[in-house]
Amino acid sequence: AGATLQKVRDRGQLICGVNDQLAGFGSVDASGQYSGFDIDFCKAIAAALFNDPGKVQYRALSAQERFTAVQTGEVDVLIRNTTWTTSRDTTVGLDFAPVTFFDGQGMMVRKSDNITKLEDMNGASICVQSGTTTELNLADNFRSRGLEFTPVVFETNDQTVAAYDEGRCDGFTTDKSGLASSRLKLQNPDDHVILDVTMSKEPLAPSVLQGDPQWADIVRWTAYGLFSAEEYEITQANVDSFANSEDPNIRRLLGAEGDLGKGLGLENNFMVNVVKAVGNYGEIYNRHLGPETNINIPRGQNALYTQGGLLYAPPFR
Repeated sequence: AGATLQKVRDRGQLICGVNDQLAGFGSVDASGQYSGFDIDFCKAIAAALFNDPGKVQYRALSAQERFTAVQTGEVDVLIRNTTWTTSRDTTVGLDFAPVTFFDGQGMMVRKSDNITKLEDMNGASICVQSGTTTELNLADNFRSRGLEFTPVVFETNDQTVAAYDEGRCDGFTTDKSGLASSRLKLQNPDDHVILDVTMSKEPLAPSVLQGDPQWADIVRWTAYGLFSAEEYEITQANVDSFANSEDPNIRRLLGAEGDLGKGLGLENNFMVNVVKAVGNYGEIYNRHLGPETNINIPRGQNALYTQGGLLYAPPFR
């Protein structure tokens, strides 16, 4: 316990396993700059550790590579649209942080094919990425409906999207958020539709290697802190104005009283540094997935519990 924190501090930067092909969540531009919803969670952890969101080395990983990278210590944390499942929590050897994005698997098809439901796809060929829960869920859903299909499998998201766009398959399946992102890469996005069907539960969460509870707690409570900051309306712009708050919940969150940060091995005001670096959860969401972006995914289940969603942080106490 504690070995990972010391290793990261000695190195002077966090190594974060990410996606580089999913706009809105994790992508890299021509200059090598990473951006996205998941990327901001990497920055948040770096800010908690170093008070510097720039102290991150991003390691782009395919779905096939990602778990080995955690197991071998190639990355300190995996924040790459990864679904929390029983087997990944046990035999793969991961410890998961809170769910940062509640999702579900969907299906994209061409409008011209007049497909409105999965039952219309008997005998279809479907593009899917290997090494994912998507591949397994696809088989489960079609088998339960008594439907035949031909999987057309690729290693990366870009390969899968390109094959679908070239007409090599009748449908393309992945998480609905991934479909919304990937549709922007198609030659004629308006020619395609995401069916009104949810094929699975896909709780996406950061993960670390089992065996270091302190490190898992740091990742976990950084995410919870971002949820709490939104709940208390603490933003990147106004966080300093809460320094003299008399609300004991806010004072503990921001380290104005108590030693909650020290209990994690961090500075007591680590969440001040995090919010200054990336904002609260809602700001991260709106920056990359909100109504002013091309992706524009409604908050839905990813709203705070006070607004009818599923995001709920245990108390900072």
